[in-house]
Amino acid sequence: MTKKLGLACLAVVALLIASMAVGQYDILGSADGWEMFQITRVPRTIALVLAGAAMAMCGLIMQMLTQNRFVEPTTTGTTEWAGLGLLTSYVLFPNGTIMTRMVMAVVFAFVGTMVFFAFLRKVTLRSSLIVPIVGIMLGAVVSSVSTFFALKTDLLQSLGVWFAGSFTSVIVGQYEVLWIVLAVVIAVFFYADRLTAAGLGEDIATNIGLNYNRVVLVGTSLVAVAAGVVTVTVGNLPFLGLIVPNIVSMMRGDDLRSNLPWVCLLGITIVTVCDILGRTVIAPFEMPVSVILGVVGAVVFIALIVKQVRRG
Repeated sequence: MTKKLGLACLAVVALLIASMAVGQYDILGSADGWEMFQITRVPRTIALVLAGAAMAMCGLIMQMLTQNRFVEPTTTGTTEWAGLGLLTSYVLFPNGTIMTRMVMAVVFAFVGTMVFFAFLRKVTLRSSLIVPIVGIMLGAVVSSVSTFFALKTDLLQSLGVWFAGSFTSVIVGQYEVLWIVLAVVIAVFFYADRLTAAGLGEDIATNIGLNYNRVVLVGTSLVAVAAGVVTVTVGNLPFLGLIVPNIVSMMRGDDLRSNLPWVCLLGITIVTVCDILGRTVIAPFEMPVSVILGVVGAVVFIALIVKQVRRG
């Protein structure tokens, strides 16, 4: 197992090195090539690693807590709430720092995720398809509110840019807050056993002496922090938290602690591949990563729904 994980890490490192070599600017042939490499491509690659690992991990945690394979930040409205928080920060603090934006996005993402869990407690029919539908509807309502306020405050174009889900603007000085995500990943690893137990259901978790509500609160907080930071820095990365945990679970089961490294590696791989495709398909222009992720994620989402319906 350790050997397989080591080989997977080497493959991801090779992919990241290939990503740093992709671009329109001639790094080797220009006088300031090395400086441009450090200012743009190294931060972009670090952002790919942190954002990919974070959003894949968020999907895994939410699927554990809701006991539903179709749940992730995109299908629960968490990302939309983070966007509303970002918009609110621009209205209340026009000259605010990126830290101010991040705090507002995290707070709104946390509130939105707790609202989603509150809705789930009220829903009597907890089928695997009803849960994501509730989340998507909630996200659509929040997105409509965000669009309305963006129109009123003349920030609609900025709202579109924030949700583009692109790494184009990631440079030195714009990505450093993403390191917070690394702390979240470490926290999830140490809290993994409790999250796995909570994923068995409230009754079982309570019977083994676990404070179920506290575990849900901690898990939600970790998801909110990761989703808020990624939304502020990169934008929306749709369906990443849906694709990765499902692939890993089909191959390895549901043990969060042993799955976490694989989820992070696969999340990094998918985001990096999508980013390379986005930079090369219509070169010298760039296609946002969210466009490619949206297409791939939609296909996987539909495939999972069809599979679930066939199972009955």
